[in-house]
Amino acid sequence: MNNMPSWEIWLIIGGLGVGSFLMRYSFLGVIGERALPDGVMRHLRYTAVAVLPGLVAPAVLWPDATGGEPDPARLIAAAVAVGIGYITRNVLAGVTSGAAALYAGLWLLG
Repeated sequence: MNNMPSWEIWLIIGGLGVGSFLMRYSFLGVIGERALPDGVMRHLRYTAVAVLPGLVAPAVLWPDATGGEPDPARLIAAAVAVGIGYITRNVLAGVTSGAAALYAGLWLLG
């Protein structure tokens, strides 16, 4: 894999963990128990909606299972998940229907 010693890898992992904690704490720790302004709360409501597609899109468009080539089963599953999520306004329904469409598409298309 690589020739890095294990202590260097753990040092990098620890540094990233500390850095991630400090970035979050710098925002949340400074605010404490005070209420956030309405504009900030309105934007924070969309955080999960923005993060989920960012995590899923690479797996749909460049999946490792196909060597980085788009796959019809994954594209169909993503379209089903987005469509059901949009129609029902329910994240769980979108994710569940997308997973079912992925498994059905992989079974049908091979």
